[in-house]
Amino acid sequence: MHSPSKYDNLIAAARAVPPAPTVVVHPCDETSLRGAVDSAVAGIIRPLLVGPERKIRDVAARFALDISGYEIVDVAHSHDAAAKGVELIHAARGELLMKGSLHTDELMRAVTAKAGGLRTDRRISHVFVMDVPAYAETIFVTDAAINIFPDLDAKRDIIQNAIDLYNQAGFGKSPRVAILSAVETVTSKIPSTIEAAALCKMADRGQITGGVLDGPLAFDNAVDPESARIKGIKSGVAGRAQILVVPDLESGNMLAKNLAYFAKADGAGIVLGARVPVVLTSRADTPRARMASCALAALYAQARRQKTPTVAV
Repeated sequence: MHSPSKYDNLIAAARAVPPAPTVVVHPCDETSLRGAVDSAVAGIIRPLLVGPERKIRDVAARFALDISGYEIVDVAHSHDAAAKGVELIHAARGELLMKGSLHTDELMRAVTAKAGGLRTDRRISHVFVMDVPAYAETIFVTDAAINIFPDLDAKRDIIQNAIDLYNQAGFGKSPRVAILSAVETVTSKIPSTIEAAALCKMADRGQITGGVLDGPLAFDNAVDPESARIKGIKSGVAGRAQILVVPDLESGNMLAKNLAYFAKADGAGIVLGARVPVVLTSRADTPRARMASCALAALYAQARRQKTPTVAV
């Protein structure tokens, strides 16, 4: 059973602020269109639907989804929808970009395009915000979807993106960041331990701000206080991490899916580092997780607009 203090509070917080104008790209199946409509009915987003109008209306009619109050921008194909969605963001028609039934790579190609995309000087990265029933904290896992083998500079941005999300979306202040590896000691035989140590030193020098870092940490002593005690690790992060930074996409994806399927966790997904937050959902997401993804992005967009957190989650 899910804790009411996690996604439920996240969704409630998003409903307490104005709905975020959201460009929904190619919502041409039940899952993606229902996710947008449900979030709109909940008062979290105000959707602008971009895709083949006939397909969108057919899906709405087939599954009894009322889209009569939403604007539709008609385009021919999914790749046209991705390009048009990015164009609408540039035209200030939306504060969020939301993935519909197109493939993630297709949307992200438009987002990351050097000409006309949504790049900033920050590396684009993904965060899973996970509601794990067995863990007291809402846990962030990053990056498990975008950067395959990030180098040290990319990891700096990945960490900073996650810290900024935590601080600005109302989760609290100064999150505890565990930089994961296979072991908790630095060894030349495992490069990720060296990178973890370097990232902690970068935080000491002000190159990463807003959080408390420790690493390398193995998964057990990052989230379990007794494991940290047995290993003799004394830090403000070990045993009670709030952000888990994985060595690479492969390990991160496996960790997130293990939490989802073994620990029965929900995982809201958001892409950061672009001009606007990008909501990534999948067909496997529960309706609650899809709404939480929208809520997370809406709170972050609101906080960025106001430059201060809106409500505590």
